[in-house]
Amino acid sequence: MSKKDYYETLGVPKNASDEEIKKAYRKLAMKHHPDRNQGDAAKAAEEKFKEAKEAYEMLSDPQKRAAYDQHGFAGVDPNMRGGPGGADAYGGFAEAFGDIFGDMFGQQRGRAGGRQVYRGSDLSYAMEITLEEAARGKDAQIRIPSWDNCDSCHGSGAKPGTSAKTCGTCGGTGAVQMRQGFFSVQQTCPTCRGTGKVIPEPCPSCHGQGKIKKQKTLEVKIPAGIDGGMRIRSAGNGEPGTNGGPPGDLYIEIRLKKHDIFERDGDDLHCSVPISIITATLGGEIDVPTLAGKAAIDIPEGTQTGKQFRLRGKGIKGVRSSYPGDLYCHILIETPVKLTEHQRKLLRELDESLKKGGAKHSPAGDSWTDRLKSFFS
Repeated sequence: MSKKDYYETLGVPKNASDEEIKKAYRKLAMKHHPDRNQGDAAKAAEEKFKEAKEAYEMLSDPQKRAAYDQHGFAGVDPNMRGGPGGADAYGGFAEAFGDIFGDMFGQQRGRAGGRQVYRGSDLSYAMEITLEEAARGKDAQIRIPSWDNCDSCHGSGAKPGTSAKTCGTCGGTGAVQMRQGFFSVQQTCPTCRGTGKVIPEPCPSCHGQGKIKKQKTLEVKIPAGIDGGMRIRSAGNGEPGTNGGPPGDLYIEIRLKKHDIFERDGDDLHCSVPISIITATLGGEIDVPTLAGKAAIDIPEGTQTGKQFRLRGKGIKGVRSSYPGDLYCHILIETPVKLTEHQRKLLRELDESLKKGGAKHSPAGDSWTDRLKSFFS
């Protein structure tokens, strides 16, 4: 069976540039790669893949391409020196196929020499603060775990008097190459776990890690207006990196303690204010608490339970707010308890007097009675 022209196989003209040839081959190789074709189409795809591979091997080498252009297939006979399989052709093919491998599996071409480095893990710390501390902000000290060089082995991880050895599996690079046909996959060395060193006799103090866990004190600034659930990032105070990699970060999660008086809703504060039935009936001035001290509010005559009073600017100024929130005081009328007989008598007399006045003294109660009558009728 006669072979198909190499230019026709790749779908490029004879005056195509090296980049155009390479691009055409990459496209065909990805389309017809065996891993991307299964079932009945697998065999045909494999043949097309081989044809594209052979065409690129020839046309990617300047000498072979010139010989092919002048003499056709006779100029690139595999039995001739420098034919298919030669070092120059394989180098061009391997370079292109490396690009394809990276496109198909999301890997980057090339790597920096030496051991693989890894960023340290992040740490989380929960800090509980009061509402007042959240409103004003504070400077706090916390104790967190840290890693220091082992005093016994001075960070080498080896037992005193011994030393670490270069890993024989990876030659100290921390990585090994795994080959399957044309594929070359770089993996972390399973022997040294990417460190490039093996320790025949680990240090008994740190068990070969070269570092020991300790506690350190860290100064933390809590900004004014912070709310529960927010986090503060302390860069570089997480777990140390591996093989010289950067450390992780510390995240301080803020939790608010339950307050005896106030409940926070964003920048606003809410509180329940109990008043006597006399004050609610006759009105008067009462003092209410705020985070900055006392404030006075006027209770109008005939105030009902659930009435809400708003004190502007008496809430909290959030970390991202331009103005402080408000304080909402919710009135709670307190029913008197443990009355004396004389007090009971006075209340009964008052009740009789109010009933004679009708709806003008209890508009809500009178309306409720009318609605009940309508409902049951």
